[in-house]
Amino acid sequence: MTGTDRRPDQQPDQRPERQPVLREMRWWDIEPVLELERELFPHDAWSPAMFWSELAHARGPAATRRYVVAETVDESGGRVVGYGGLAAVDGTGDIQTIATARDQWGTGLGSRLLTALLRAATDFECREVLLEVRVDNVRAQRLYERFGFEAIGVRRGYYQPGNVDALVMRRPADTEPDPADPSGSFDTSDAPDTPGTPDITERHQGTTTHG
Repeated sequence: MTGTDRRPDQQPDQRPERQPVLREMRWWDIEPVLELERELFPHDAWSPAMFWSELAHARGPAATRRYVVAETVDESGGRVVGYGGLAAVDGTGDIQTIATARDQWGTGLGSRLLTALLRAATDFECREVLLEVRVDNVRAQRLYERFGFEAIGVRRGYYQPGNVDALVMRRPADTEPDPADPSGSFDTSDAPDTPGTPDITERHQGTTTHG
């Protein structure tokens, strides 16, 4: 993210890249979200019906879901570049999914999405928040640890195909982010990762199962 600084090769009439805006996910976002979903999770992408079902529980006084999208806006229109979802049941929040477009990896967008979901857990008065992460996704694990998540177990062969284990992580709802970065927007671009592992992008199966 270039902010207000202009690169040496940037012409004066070129505007710096704008930071994606986070907002509530609505039904008209399902199609662009599905495009990212199929690109990032080709083997176990959610179906349109799954997203419709989740969003059906995301509004009203009895809502138990919160889904957000990240959208870039410019003169040509908007583009969905990330999304995330949380389910809240009986005082426990489950992060269902977090995904960012490949051109957003290393920008801190995944951290912003995670922050939004944790705020949603607070709104739902959750006592704890759970998630699953691939054991080989060290980058994401370090990010979650900085947000106060701790490993509490392993689910063998959780991610299929590939038979990859999942690390189960838990965060008490009142945990504060790492004070070294109080903004809660941690950029993990310098964190080591397993080759081929997609940044913070993860499929977290919680109270809604699929596949």
